[in-house]
Amino acid sequence: MLRRYFRTRSRRGSLICWWARLASRHAPAFSTQFPLSLSISMKTVPAPLFNWLQNRSAGVLMHPTSLPGNQGIGVLSAAAVEPFLDFLSAAGLRYWQICPLGPTGYGDSPYQCFSAFAGNPYLIDLQVLVEAKLLSSADLIPLQSLPTGKIDYGWLWSLKWPLLFKAFDAFVAAGRTFDRYGAFADFQAAQASWLEPYAAFMALKDAQGGKAWWEWPKKIRFFRDARKSADYKKVALRAEAYAFFQYLFYGQWNAVRALAAERDVQIIGDAPIFVAADGADVWSHPELFQIDAKTGQPLFVAGVPPDYFSADGQLWGNPLYAWEAHAKDGYAWWLDRLRANLELCDIVRIDHFRGFDTYWSIPAGAPTARTGEWKEGPGLAFFEAVASALPDCQLIAEDLGELSPSVVELRDRTGLPGMNILQFAFGGDASNLYLPHNLTANSVVYPGTHDNDTSLGWYRTADTKTQDHVRRYLRVSGENIGWDFIRSAYGAVSNLAVVPLQDYMSLGSEARFNSPGKPQGNWQWRYSAQRLGDLTENSAPYLRDLGELTGRCAPAEG
Repeated sequence: MLRRYFRTRSRRGSLICWWARLASRHAPAFSTQFPLSLSISMKTVPAPLFNWLQNRSAGVLMHPTSLPGNQGIGVLSAAAVEPFLDFLSAAGLRYWQICPLGPTGYGDSPYQCFSAFAGNPYLIDLQVLVEAKLLSSADLIPLQSLPTGKIDYGWLWSLKWPLLFKAFDAFVAAGRTFDRYGAFADFQAAQASWLEPYAAFMALKDAQGGKAWWEWPKKIRFFRDARKSADYKKVALRAEAYAFFQYLFYGQWNAVRALAAERDVQIIGDAPIFVAADGADVWSHPELFQIDAKTGQPLFVAGVPPDYFSADGQLWGNPLYAWEAHAKDGYAWWLDRLRANLELCDIVRIDHFRGFDTYWSIPAGAPTARTGEWKEGPGLAFFEAVASALPDCQLIAEDLGELSPSVVELRDRTGLPGMNILQFAFGGDASNLYLPHNLTANSVVYPGTHDNDTSLGWYRTADTKTQDHVRRYLRVSGENIGWDFIRSAYGAVSNLAVVPLQDYMSLGSEARFNSPGKPQGNWQWRYSAQRLGDLTENSAPYLRDLGELTGRCAPAEG
């Protein structure tokens, strides 16, 4: 019987748990009938560090820049956010997942930000500043002429930044009395550890004509030196403006979180493992990165090796961490970063989880990622530090792609739920780990993410073999594949199912949010208030019923 059990049980960890339960019930006899080493090993299997994803639920993926409105980009206004949250409530959705909230730079990617702590000023609702008489209604007219169906970042940059600085000038002229989100001075004091270097970085960058910080004069090349320079004092007012923008962002985002909490909706944030080279984090903490201590130039950069999809690999260019330096102070910078993330969100997805196990190190200046090599990351020690400092934190591991056994072991030792993408499941055979029958409860299932095409767009461009596999596996005609994927995600064993808003809206490739490797045209998609209204009226009742049938939401009262 035992040999048959060994042959038929295939789920990782199931066998260990079964042996442990057997040993605990028959402890004395067990140790005499089976090898002592096996008995001991079963008793010493450590419990996972985290174990938070216990209940079934569903959510939606939608970055706030996609919210509707007439300011050229989605902003943190109650008028835009409340209808969206009302849809979630009506549909029985408990989670709202977003991309990183940081201030974007060249390329407009939320995964390449000027700070790992700051918020994106583009998201600030300027109507609040009109109500406070820091701006006039006429000031907003140029923004209101921008497209509403997509974001034109070039025009947005030209129009919104001058309005933000104009509002700050009015704030100063009025004696700095604006206190809608609490006292500005209190905010500065509470966030000083990251706010001061970030604000100074942005102000000095403006003074240097936008150049990367390693091209600045030596006296301001690093934060520790810049603080002592006359240049630092010259940009003090400009730096205060950038701090004021963060005060506005944090105040408005906290109001959004309160609206979500009223509806029992939790927000899933996103923390890219790496930070931008040209950002305040590296400038203010050079000792924590693999860069030249004098010039600031990176020594090695991040990426991934060649694979089936890319013969040259992917050369990201982010500076790599000096993990030994992080370990010496107990990963203090990372803990501060996670605390900041958890002030903004209830749950945090850690992007590129595998980099904590091993990361691809590419010599700076290499033309492709081919010349890199695998290096060891901090491993379990990092997550033990996180569990000790933040025992109640809720994290998700982005563990997509080809994973070595050591990465899988690290994920299992941490207990963090991993990710499954249904679009990756088809076209092969029954062993594909992303097929619904191969999933595990401690995971999050998605039809696709921000980096994928919409389900409808993906299916339309898939080869005939893949399309046939989808139809046969899901037992559908393929005529309404977006909803077929939604039903498959809801029915999957994964405790959390998250669906992009574009799929709920049955949109095609025109609504794709990001195409990795494509330099332009990303992060622009926005939905209309009318389309959301139609979704709430026509589909929310069905989604709630589907959630009840699959155990992802409690039955509606009454």
